[in-house]
Amino acid sequence: MVVATVAIGAWFFLGQLNGAGVTSAAACGDTPANTFVFVPGGGFQMGSNDYYPDEAPIRDVVMEGFWIRRTEITNAEFRAFVAATGYVTVAERAPPEGVAPGSAVFVPAQRGEPIRPMSWWHWVPGADWRHPEGPGSSIDGRDGYPVTQIAYEDALAFAEWAGETLPNEAQWEYAASAGGTVSDSPYRIEDGAPHPIANTWQGLFPVLNTGEDGFLGTSPAGCFEANAFELHDMIGNVWEWTATPATGTARGVIKGGSYLCAPNYCMRYRPAAREAQETGLGTNHIGFRTIRTAPPPQPAQSQ
Repeated sequence: MVVATVAIGAWFFLGQLNGAGVTSAAACGDTPANTFVFVPGGGFQMGSNDYYPDEAPIRDVVMEGFWIRRTEITNAEFRAFVAATGYVTVAERAPPEGVAPGSAVFVPAQRGEPIRPMSWWHWVPGADWRHPEGPGSSIDGRDGYPVTQIAYEDALAFAEWAGETLPNEAQWEYAASAGGTVSDSPYRIEDGAPHPIANTWQGLFPVLNTGEDGFLGTSPAGCFEANAFELHDMIGNVWEWTATPATGTARGVIKGGSYLCAPNYCMRYRPAAREAQETGLGTNHIGFRTIRTAPPPQPAQSQ
């Protein structure tokens, strides 16, 4: 992780990317927040032998059924949690090392500058869930976008308040794979041409994102078509926390990839893909969704 301060201009630039070019055929805003889908129990093959070593080996897993949120937790939903509880996220607290409160923000590399691994991540004082790209950014007008800058502890706190839990890695992957019906591509071929089914990076990462899917940053939750289990954004858009710890480390497992995943760098826009993430660190490309083992409560009927 590169620790640096990003100029206000960069914050503003990044803020404008979110939702830029909303011209895709995706039906943004049509998916109600706070709705659940029942994933029936069954067996599936977890993992992959074809991409990254930590995904192997493929193994047979049998799952019990559970309820899972149709989309990622949104800014509006997280705001309701904070309003009800007064919760303060990890990014808003003073770190033990005495560094100013903040979080990690993606800053695109500039053409011509040396590309060093992970140099596109900057520690930005003042970055938090209300200001995902730093003090010059805002979530105003982005209620339906997935909440980001969420550390593992923050996701757990929301889940407990909602009477829910984070999915473990097997549950998440089973839901994302939709019974083994999902391919490893963020596109499907339609009329002989690729059609985006997820918010990922098009172009040369980390220098050029062409935005062919309609977005240069995160997209509103549920913009892209659902999988066979009627779940949206199980690949792409934002990584999602799971309840599974990374083996032998103080990190957690995140799943699904994000809008920063590209074929030339990070082919993790697949159900089997996984990444170890510091539990105490949020970024502007990590969010979460929750599950229930019992049916969610039904809204009260008006008389």
